[in-house]
Amino acid sequence: MTSRKDELSKWRQDAANAIHRRTFLARSGVGIGSAALGSLWMGTQASGQQAQTLSLPHFPPRIKRVIFLCMAGGPSHLETFDFKPELIRQDGKPMPESYTQGQPLAQLQGQSLKIQQPLCKFSKQGESGLEISDFLPWQSKIADDICVIKSLVTEQINHDPAHTFMNTGTAISGRPSMGSWVTYGLGSETENLPGFVVMTSVGGRNPQPIASRQWAAGFLPSQFQGVEFNAAGNPVHFVRNPAGVSSANQRHLIDSINQLNQHRNKVVLNPETHTRIDAYEMAFRMQKAVPDLVDFSDEPQHVLDMYGATPGDGSFASNCLLARRLAERGVRFIQLYHRGWDHHGDLKKYMGICCGLTDKPTWALVEDLKQRGMLDDTLVIWGGEFGRTPMFQGKGGIGRDHHIKGFSMWMAGGGVRGGTQYGATDELGYHAVEDVVHVRDLHATMLHMFGIDHQRFQVPFQGLDMKLTGVEPARVVKEILI
Repeated sequence: MTSRKDELSKWRQDAANAIHRRTFLARSGVGIGSAALGSLWMGTQASGQQAQTLSLPHFPPRIKRVIFLCMAGGPSHLETFDFKPELIRQDGKPMPESYTQGQPLAQLQGQSLKIQQPLCKFSKQGESGLEISDFLPWQSKIADDICVIKSLVTEQINHDPAHTFMNTGTAISGRPSMGSWVTYGLGSETENLPGFVVMTSVGGRNPQPIASRQWAAGFLPSQFQGVEFNAAGNPVHFVRNPAGVSSANQRHLIDSINQLNQHRNKVVLNPETHTRIDAYEMAFRMQKAVPDLVDFSDEPQHVLDMYGATPGDGSFASNCLLARRLAERGVRFIQLYHRGWDHHGDLKKYMGICCGLTDKPTWALVEDLKQRGMLDDTLVIWGGEFGRTPMFQGKGGIGRDHHIKGFSMWMAGGGVRGGTQYGATDELGYHAVEDVVHVRDLHATMLHMFGIDHQRFQVPFQGLDMKLTGVEPARVVKEILI
């Protein structure tokens, strides 16, 4: 019979052997983790090297950057861009089971489903005659600049997984976000700011939290994760040196730390050490770049009024203005979340609040980019993680539930056909029935506009060739492009 002492001795020996094996693999450079991460690291120290390593772009790009305006919570397509007269005619009647039977519902399971008419009026706008809700008087002014996609579909019906799907192309947590994919492939046009910046604002009903993994780099090197800027106050903590610390002292400290990291990495061969070194360097450069970025004294009053912005107040308006300044400075991917669109009840009230906070700044951003000649090489995307049901939901007033089978988003700039609409839902706004656009198609189209073939843009991970668009079919929606 084996004694307790013998068992402990054997456990210690096995542990020692395991450590020796790991040390050998790490030092020989053929460890599974080192090999995988090492292959990812190749060429990532500079954007030009990265693009050259991946042979990107595959063809001439249309755009240099993306500004993604995410209306977090799921704005109702039926009160924004998808006018359905049939909802008015059938208001209050039972929703036909032929539409809903076997379909996923979030909070309306087992309830009596009744049709709810739009809580607003629609009118034709611009020379194009796009029908836009009276909740959006300012976006109506850019009707001829936007392409409304009315046939979006997604696969996740609750907020967090739906955001995950919109950002990464899968509901599996831990995969790279679209901003990380883009900056990994193309790098940034600036060395003084992150290539991928995220900002959030709040206002409306039930602002759902947004997890930082929504802009994480997943299995890509972590230097490509999004950097969240604070909406109020200083956008980055500790951006200024403390009293008594000069820039020269800071430079000397960072050089010393980086030398230690480089010395250690000769042994461990860990790509994340390079990320740490780059992070120190980026932080040092940001100490000079960020104060200039947020010094709005060079913005004329009419520009501040155009956005309705009070810089540093944490509003969506101020974030939009800051997004334009980030775009001017070469940031590749900018993502603005406005939390408050989860309108299960009091939809009319909260649509008024959310649109009041976001409508004018959205118009101002597109108009400002256009006036500066930047809209030609900037893609602006507006939309949420899903839409809302055509059926009534009553929680403190008329509302609508989550809906994934057909909803609206729009795109502008970068050669998108302005003043157009693409796809359609059925007469009740439930199913996308014409020219259906899956979230993966949206990703494929965005990558195409960056000059990237989504089928060829892949990274080996855990024995698979991983892509933003996954393994399911995805297509570039070329019909919306000039």
